[in-house]
Amino acid sequence: MDNVKLKKTTRHAETRDLQARKTVWSPPRQLDAPAPPEGFKYRWIRESLQGQPDDKNITSRLREGYELVREDELSAEDKMKYPAMSEGKYKGTIGVGGLLLAKIPLEMAKSRNEYFQKKSKEVQEAIDNEVLKDEHPSMPMSSNRSSKVTFGGNQ
Repeated sequence: MDNVKLKKTTRHAETRDLQARKTVWSPPRQLDAPAPPEGFKYRWIRESLQGQPDDKNITSRLREGYELVREDELSAEDKMKYPAMSEGKYKGTIGVGGLLLAKIPLEMAKSRNEYFQKKSKEVQEAIDNEVLKDEHPSMPMSSNRSSKVTFGGNQ
């Protein structure tokens, strides 16, 4: 009887389940989108606002290079998560709550972002120049913008 070996589980095996990461539930987000095809970027664009069609917004985005994502472009799993419009002129495209899913090539999206960053910079420079134009010698203005935040103590 002394030769009988008992199989015991190790302490490590007993606590492994406790150390496993718990799955955390979170509510679904309205603007989640499926993974776009390689070389593209997805974006939700407004189709209607408070029940009124926003054709101007849609046509503007289409002229910018966006294409509406059709139901047949998604995998079977994604079709279950992202409903297609069942009626109207956007029938068969992916839509949720007045928004339509659209795609744009990554290069075009990057170019578009660079364009708008340049425009923003030009506008800011024009505002700065207009403010400095009215500068009075007794009250000089500086175009250097900075701020300092302190939280008490020695400054």
